[in-house]
Amino acid sequence: MAGKILVLGANGTIGSKVVRALIAAGETVKAASRKATPVEGAEAVAFDYQDAATFGPALNGVDRIFVLTPGGYLDPVGLLGPIVTAAAARGIKIVLMTVIGVDADDKIPYRQLELLVEKTGAPFVILRPNWFSDNFQTYWIEGIRHGAIAVPAAEGKTSFIDTRDIAECAAAALTSDAFNGRAYNLTGPEALSYDEAAAILSRVTGKAIAYAPVDDDTFVGILTGAGVPADYARFLASIFYPVREGWVAKPTGDVKTMTGHEPRSVETYAKDNIAALKG
Repeated sequence: MAGKILVLGANGTIGSKVVRALIAAGETVKAASRKATPVEGAEAVAFDYQDAATFGPALNGVDRIFVLTPGGYLDPVGLLGPIVTAAAARGIKIVLMTVIGVDADDKIPYRQLELLVEKTGAPFVILRPNWFSDNFQTYWIEGIRHGAIAVPAAEGKTSFIDTRDIAECAAAALTSDAFNGRAYNLTGPEALSYDEAAAILSRVTGKAIAYAPVDDDTFVGILTGAGVPADYARFLASIFYPVREGWVAKPTGDVKTMTGHEPRSVETYAKDNIAALKG
């Protein structure tokens, strides 16, 4: 493959790791962000999902694209449909990241985005990661600082995935045609309750962290109190329903299929990110 790879959200949690993995593999990368933030080893390019004038310059010279929905948006088709359509019109291969479980119902907005990509006729790979281990140092870090993870997961288990593994799967999908036309459910190696995850974080960091199960309304209140818009907070609460039902517990072998290695455990994640978790 001779063309460049465009990575959207290149300065985000996932995108930044995808860029690094591709550069390490010797690929020529265009790193897209709203302000064309410089990225070592890549060509920085300005890109805004909601400004079609940025699409052409970003897509020039590109034959593969990594697409993901930025946090805070409830209409992925409205936001990403235009860039997906523009990329497909140029015959660009699309690697799309959505969320595990969206194939349960074609009415789910992320599933509608997947179907849009499939219908374009462009080569594609869909990646559906489980909940990130890294959420403990982002979404849940304030709670961890106060010694408690307060989420509406009840006793439900999750096979948390390290974002480094997601990035390596994305890089594999972008640098090989072996995975084209399929969707992969990306998980960590084991199903853990939040109680079990909290115990691992406590052991690794040396500070007491407990799991405090809450109901949806309490959770929404915590998030809105931290500045999250109410509609997005309600959406985040709703996606704990599959956790409570046990639908995101079962580990898959898809990370190993794509990368050749077993996925990283929550314990490995915690040891490698101990500074952020203790922060």
